Amino acid sequence: MVGMSFQTAYRHRPSVVVAATSVDDVTAAVRRAAADGVPFDVQTTGHGLTEPLDGGVLITTAALDGVEVDPVAGTARVQAGTTWDAVVTAAGAHGLAPLSGSSPGVGVVGYTLGGGLGLLSRQYGWATDHVRDIDVVTPDGELHHVTAGNELFRRLRGAGRGVGVVTGMEIGLFPVARIFGGGLYFAAEHVRDVLAAYVDWTATVPDAMTSSVGLVPFPEAAPAPLGGRYVAHVRIVYTGDAEEGERLVAPLRAVAPRLLDTLAEMPFTDSASIYNDPPWPHAYSGTNALLAGLDSPAPLVEIAGPDAPMMCVVQLNHLGGALARPPAVPDSVEHRDARFLLRVISPLDGTDEAAVAAVHTELLEAVRTQTLGRSPSFVFGPAGCAGRRSTDGHVAARRRAAT
Repeated sequence: MVGMSFQTAYRHRPSVVVAATSVDDVTAAVRRAAADGVPFDVQTTGHGLTEPLDGGVLITTAALDGVEVDPVAGTARVQAGTTWDAVVTAAGAHGLAPLSGSSPGVGVVGYTLGGGLGLLSRQYGWATDHVRDIDVVTPDGELHHVTAGNELFRRLRGAGRGVGVVTGMEIGLFPVARIFGGGLYFAAEHVRDVLAAYVDWTATVPDAMTSSVGLVPFPEAAPAPLGGRYVAHVRIVYTGDAEEGERLVAPLRAVAPRLLDTLAEMPFTDSASIYNDPPWPHAYSGTNALLAGLDSPAPLVEIAGPDAPMMCVVQLNHLGGALARPPAVPDSVEHRDARFLLRVISPLDGTDEAAVAAVHTELLEAVRTQTLGRSPSFVFGPAGCAGRRSTDGHVAARRRAAT
């Protein structure tokens, strides 16, 4: 159905839906909204839906799903509705890889505009750092082609939303055909040890190693040996040779016995298997914090662990490396000095949303002194937006007090 979203907890309720099949459709829709004085929004997959549109014009771009790879230039031109699975496949045919994330069904444009934290990011940086040009329809209904040196080009890259409707962009690709990757799964009784070891381990690895650790309560229906278990899941992507990858992960393997170990050399086109994010639409709420460090990971388990009043999936991404370096062309990504990204997400399957927000807020409060800000890409739902505004206000006040 036109306008359906991957996020099912919150739905747009527009007065008009425009299922765009051309750039002209997008331009006409924005001009109509401007002429009528009503709001508009755009949706490809709806993974990152935060505050639903009430009335106005919803522009859906799923039909604009083209991708063209230039293997000589190492670039791909994508349309507004292109998803990462199409780019990974097209680039992989030439031994190249994009800076895609863990979920191949996510839209390229929305992901990239929000910064784009991907599987190869510690080696190559934020996805938005490698955008070459952008076609965007601004709120007045005018189509612009913007490149380096244009202020709109800077604002779009990393801002996330609110600048206009991007109808296409050219992105960089990288010479990565194969990776050493997969996951290490540890049982609940080892979660605290794994978290502590992971935080220490991240200080020792090269930029070619991008990783995260997730605290995941698997449903009973999940395959053995994970079904019904609460686990620590360490996710690994290493672009060096497999032998060196094995050496680098040895300290993690030594922490405790593993329920499952899927680390192996694989083509980058199989990289979606590393996280195995759920591909079906569902209801969820989530928020995040960019952290300068993490003195103690204990609150992650104490507040949002197996004893939490509802299901919480906690994820800690290791940042740094190329993510910390300024891009060749300035953009709007903030807090490049963050060492970790802490994320928490909970399903809204009948769970009281206020109770979910309370637990998420408690977790963010526990790391407040080390919080630099938020990533716009990982705020899901109005409660997450409220938490972002609240904490960003605290950060701003703290900075004013320090100056």
